[in-house]
Amino acid sequence: MQFHIENMTCGGCARGVTKAIQSVDPTAEVTADPPRRQVQVKSSAAQEKIEAALREAGFPPSAA
Repeated sequence: MQFHIENMTCGGCARGVTKAIQSVDPTAEVTADPPRRQVQVKSSAAQEKIEAALREAGFPPSAA
């Protein structure tokens, strides 16, 4: 699954996004691209749960 996260602008943001996703699925593979504000996620967790974790962490996603 892929997300666009408008307020992910730096490496620190990317780490926060990764931490939020891995709080739902510790084995998730997360590839963040802050300049493009894109996140690619390989996870067995439900997309809704990942989106909720991202919103809670202050990184509201939109469909990429």
